[in-house]
Amino acid sequence: MIEFNPGLIMILGGLLIPLASGNARRALLLGLPIVGFIYTIALVPGMSVDFVMFGYVLEVLRVDDLALVWGYIFHIAAFLGVLYALHEDDPLQGAMAQIYMGSAVGAVFAGDLITLFVFWELTAISSVFLIWASGTERALRSGMRYLVVQIGSGVLLLAGAILIFNDTGSLAFNHIGIESLGGKLVLLAFGIKCAFPLLHNWLQDAYPEATVTGTVILSAFTTKLAVYSLARGYAGTEILIVIGAIMTAFPIFYAVIENDLRRVLAYSLNNQLGFMVVGIGIGTELALNGTAAHAFSHILYKALLFMSMGAVLFRTGTIKGSELGGLHKTMPWTTGFCIVGAASISAFPLFSGFISKSMILTALGHEGHWLTWAILIFASAGVFHHSGIKIPYFAFFAHDSGKRPQEAPLNMLLAMGLAAFLCIGIGVYPDALYAILPFPVDYVPYTTAHVITQLQLLMFSALAFTFLMLKGLYPPEIKSTNLDFDWLYRKLLPKIVNSMGRKIIKIDRAVRSYLLEILSAFIGQVERWNGMNGALAKTASIGSMGVFAVGLLAVFLVLYFIL
Repeated sequence: MIEFNPGLIMILGGLLIPLASGNARRALLLGLPIVGFIYTIALVPGMSVDFVMFGYVLEVLRVDDLALVWGYIFHIAAFLGVLYALHEDDPLQGAMAQIYMGSAVGAVFAGDLITLFVFWELTAISSVFLIWASGTERALRSGMRYLVVQIGSGVLLLAGAILIFNDTGSLAFNHIGIESLGGKLVLLAFGIKCAFPLLHNWLQDAYPEATVTGTVILSAFTTKLAVYSLARGYAGTEILIVIGAIMTAFPIFYAVIENDLRRVLAYSLNNQLGFMVVGIGIGTELALNGTAAHAFSHILYKALLFMSMGAVLFRTGTIKGSELGGLHKTMPWTTGFCIVGAASISAFPLFSGFISKSMILTALGHEGHWLTWAILIFASAGVFHHSGIKIPYFAFFAHDSGKRPQEAPLNMLLAMGLAAFLCIGIGVYPDALYAILPFPVDYVPYTTAHVITQLQLLMFSALAFTFLMLKGLYPPEIKSTNLDFDWLYRKLLPKIVNSMGRKIIKIDRAVRSYLLEILSAFIGQVERWNGMNGALAKTASIGSMGVFAVGLLAVFLVLYFIL
């Protein structure tokens, strides 16, 4: 077998998509992830391919159990995303989606930091077209901000890689740690892509502005690539436990009051990433298995939720909770699939979230991190509120909006159906997922204590939601704009800069006026010294007048550049 990075299949194949049309293009779109998946299954841990460039040895293919987990789920997500988008006829978006998905796969199998950087930047450049494809002014602006953030993340990664190479003489992408400056820069690069707190707003800014299908594809790759990179380079870094705990908690409050349901899911994505980051921070085999399992499960149920909301947006033209409701009457299949996704993210028994999230919580208990455990329990209840209940309730039930849209197109329903099947299948038979995890699994999710505890938590959350709704205390779905951290640099900072600029201009004009008065007085005094009524012009030679004029010009130029 010829050994190469499997990401190249979708990257190179994506370049051919604009050249095909009709059924040939659809076959190519669906076939590339399938071929890539088959090739990935054939890879064996220990395989490696080196490439020498400019005297440096790059490991362009490194296969191990950790990489294979992400390789499998990325190809599954790619197929589901393409199937979901099959009704569209946009060759540019289709090509860029394939290149984006292939780049994420390529980064997973990168064995050195330079190869990782190349694929890292390629994901950024290709994925922005999924946002711009919406064609709106908001999409253009958010896409530009997204691109700046993602490219900036790559620059930090490259700078960190150079510093690490100077310190160690190696470019290998293994455990990095935060002891060195290079390690800190790389952690920051990963943190940006993983949407760490205060670095997260690119996600809520960009994902809801992407196309209906673009959001589904974006939700599966960018942040989960960052999770993989953190697991590879920073397992056991305790500060990640704190960061992850914050990530699980703060999005809840925004998601509860957010009216845009795709933005609710974007905040929910932050929350779920926090569980994975906590598992990486713990760093034990159980915790890392839990992170890998939760990433696998999360990609499926989050894609399913974004698919269902995308179908609603596609059929109704809106995704505002205040403008929806009653859609279950004409979109029953989409409603059912959404409920499966909601049950999975809420970690109901027999659904995928239950068998993965519990591994991370158990690992926290084993290591004695009880405060973080309590925060994650609170966050789990919050997830049930904003994603388990709010999303399906306000989209398909609640008040009757009067909208009677058609059911989603067949290809969308097939993609949602496959994702729902996998969510239930993993929940019912978790051993299939546990068998591919990076470390041997000695964990049983379905114990009496765990099932009863989880059901109690879910029941309490449901009762709390019902009580708040009946009492009118639950935040209503109204047209509004959430003020998040990005308000500081998108609104406040420009206002401060403009205000300071206006004051500087006033000061500049006042100083210029004052200096001109001084110069005028000086010229008048010189003329008086040489006689009245222009004696200087009458008595001075042309050469001396030229020198005088040049001198004045020099003074004005100096004042211009200084002021």
